[in-house]
Parts: sequence; C-alpha cells; structure tokens
Amino acid sequence: MERLARALGRAPLHLVIIAIALLWISPSLGMLISSFRPQGDIINSGWWTVFQHPFDFTQFTLENYIRVLTQEGMGRAFLNSLFIAIPATLIPIAIASLAAYAFAWMEFRGRQALFMVVIGLIVIPLQMTLIPVLRLFFRLGLSGTFLAVWLAHTGYGLPLQVYLLRNFFGALPAELFESAYLDGASRWTAFLRLLLPLSVPVLASVAIFQFLWVWNDLLVALVYLGGFERVAPVTLKLSLLVGSRGQDWHLLTAAAFVSMILPLAVFFSLQRYFVRGILAGALKG
Repeated sequence: MERLARALGRAPLHLVIIAIALLWISPSLGMLISSFRPQGDIINSGWWTVFQHPFDFTQFTLENYIRVLTQEGMGRAFLNSLFIAIPATLIPIAIASLAAYAFAWMEFRGRQALFMVVIGLIVIPLQMTLIPVLRLFFRLGLSGTFLAVWLAHTGYGLPLQVYLLRNFFGALPAELFESAYLDGASRWTAFLRLLLPLSVPVLASVAIFQFLWVWNDLLVALVYLGGFERVAPVTLKLSLLVGSRGQDWHLLTAAAFVSMILPLAVFFSLQRYFVRGILAGALKG
C-alpha cells in the first residue's frame, strides 16, 4: 500500500515530465516522419496525418534518402565528416591529456603561469582567429585540406580540454603515483598504465563534447575548406542544399537526419561514460 501511495503521489510529476518530453521531441519526430514521406504528401498534408493510418506503409518511401545520399552528394559529405571529426577528436585529446598530466603532477618553472595562459585562451572568441589563421594556412598551402581543419579544431579545443582534464587528474590521490614511482614506474608508465585507465569516464566525456562540436561545426569548415565539394562535410553540404533546394523539404529533412545519425549513436553508446565523467567531476570538485 505504501508503494502504491508513493506511486500515485508521483503520478502528476511523471505526467508533467512525459508531456514536456513529448513536446521536446515533437519537432524531431515530425522531421523524421517527413523524411520518409513523398514530396506530394508533404506539400498537401501535415506530418501528423500519418497517424490516421499508422499501419499503411505505402505512405512512406526511402526515395528521399537514396536521392540525398547518391545524387545530392550527402554520402560523400558523410565520409568527409568522418575523416574530419575522428582525427580532430583524437589529436586534441591526446595532446590535452599529456599537457594536463604535466600541469597536474609534474613540477617545472612557470607551471602555474603557463596554466593561467591556457585558461585565458578559453575566453578568446574563435572569430578573432579566423583571418590570421586562414592567411597562415594559405601561405603554407594548407587551405582547403583536411589537415587545416584538424589543426584548427585541435587549437580551438585544446584550452578547454586541458582545463577539464587537469582538474580531474589533479583530484586523483597522490599516493597512487607515489607508490607507482616507488615500484620503479617512470612518469610515462604511470601516465599510460595508471592515469589513463582511471580517467576513461572523463576522457569519454571530453571526446563526446569534442566530436559533437566538430561534427556540427559549419563556420570552421566553411572558412578553412573554402566550400570545395570534394572535402565538404555534412554541415556544409546541408547548408548548400538549403540554399539551392529551399523548397524541397523532403530532401532537406532526409539530409538533416543523415547528419544526425552518427552524433546520436556516439552519444548513446558513450552515455554511461559521459554520466560517470560528469559525476566524477562533481564529486571530486
């Protein structure tokens, strides 16, 4: 009886949460349904009309996705985004973890001053660096290449990643490293075999943030890649589709979901590490 009473007492709260969730996902649900509808149906009726005959599968089609991936070039753009996002996520995390380890557990002259400089870089607007960095890349012959975007995202993502990882690394017990050094472990061994395994949750959290930022980025890709079709990511390709096919909603909705598939998969697959990383940071201060 007590459990039933508690459940009934929480029922209004659960109903409110469910209602808010439905309102929150309704635009995405409408876009998903529209991406599978023929062009004529989208023009003549709203997406919610499919629920009048939910088991009538003739009102859905895969033609929108087939056309977007083949004729409109989203398939090539999807591969380009993968080729951009994966290195642009792994490279800054590797550098940031090494820098954070040095700031947290290695003594050297000017450590605190250098760390404050890194923190100060977080507040510098990205837009202030676009023209100087673009001119540098142009002189080096890197403009319009994947390497330019990798380097740009690495530079833009490093300050925040170093700050977050340094705080987590510094909260680990010093006794762990002292015992490892007494057993003959070098700093490199302690970093690889002790620090990294303990830091999987926070590394996964940082990886999610960086990957989603790089995948959803349009400004950096547009500036440093220059709009070239052969290296255009999904965000740039989608913006071009909006400009050239602003009335073809059946294509735009399909293209939008093509760009959303991988970020959703990454987030949900690493969600448990993400939550553990957030909780670890909260508990350790």
